Parts: sequence; C-alpha cells; structure tokens
Amino acid sequence: MKTISREAQMALTQQQIISMLKEGNERFVANQKLNRNLQQQVNETSSGQFPFAAVLSCIDSRVPVETIFDQGIGDLFSIRIAGNFVNDDILGSMEFACKLAGSKVVLVLGHTSCGAVKGACDGAELGKLTGMLDKIKPAVEAVEEPEDASERTSGNLNFVNEVARKNVELTIEAIRKGSEVLSEMEETGAIELVGAMYDVSTGKVTFL
Repeated sequence: MKTISREAQMALTQQQIISMLKEGNERFVANQKLNRNLQQQVNETSSGQFPFAAVLSCIDSRVPVETIFDQGIGDLFSIRIAGNFVNDDILGSMEFACKLAGSKVVLVLGHTSCGAVKGACDGAELGKLTGMLDKIKPAVEAVEEPEDASERTSGNLNFVNEVARKNVELTIEAIRKGSEVLSEMEETGAIELVGAMYDVSTGKVTFL
C-alpha cells in the first residue's frame, strides 16, 4: 500500500475520502487489513505529510483511529480528547490540518460506552475532570428521553449512547460556530464535516 502523496491528496474528493474510511472500517471488522510496510511509510513521510482527513476522537484505548479505519502512517491527523469535544486549541489544530496541510474531511468520532459521557451523565467530580465533563453536559441535556432522572445515568447504556451520538452532533455545530476558517472552507466545498459512532462491541463505525 502506497504512502499518500501531495498529488494523491489533492486529487481525492470528500466523498472518495469518506468511502475510503468506510471501506477501511469494513476491512478492520472483517480482519482483512491491507498489507503496509510501515517502516517504509516512516521513511517516505519523513520529509512531509499529506493526510486526507482529520479525525477528532476520544482517548479511549479501544478506539485506535488508524487501526479501526485500516489506515497507515501519514494518512490521518488524529486529535484525541476524552469526550471528543472541541476547544480553541483543537480548532486551531483542525485549521492547520485543513487550511495548511490539505485535509479535506473533518470527522468527529464518538463511541459507545464512553467513560467521559458516563461521567457527564452522572455529574462526576474529580479535579480538572469536573470542568472537562461540563463540556459534554449540553449533550446530556439535549437528549430528552427518558424523562425519569433515575434512568438518565451511566447505568442506562442506551441513554449513554444517545448522549454520545448527540455530543458528536453538537461538536460539529461547535466547529462551525467556533472556527471561521473551517466554516468558510465547508461553505466553499473545500472540506466536509461528518460525524460517526464507533461500536466498541463490534468494531463497526456508523456514519451519521
């Protein structure tokens, strides 16, 4: 499998990139990953990188982005933070990835059984974690069902997963509102913002 070049990056469309990610995940689920010489890719990317997408995902150890999409060294910008939300530093990283380095897709990837989302659902408090989980609480509040407070906790996995999905949607909105650079690039068709959910029990990524 060849390392992506500037020419290849420029030639790809957003839909082709999304298809590449979907196909890569299908290979991952089927345990049919492509044969790559990773050391060769290290050598070939030593003088430059041309990733086709930037992926914002959670720090969860069960969601290794390059692995679940069957991509190699130099293919993806990977931004990871518990709860896959954005702040100014992350937005700046995305602006670099897209405006300066040429990535054409920004993917916000949530996942099932997310510990950060569970903490936000339960109102967990612990040092700096408390403030971090506050970033996810708007997604908790945006999920209307169930109304019974006793069912709106980490013990209700269906609720947790709905909050995780809503968090992806709100994060995409936050990217549009928080970055004029990325918003303009989306409006002109230079990039596409997409969301997806990863199932930790199956390895399957579902695009929203």
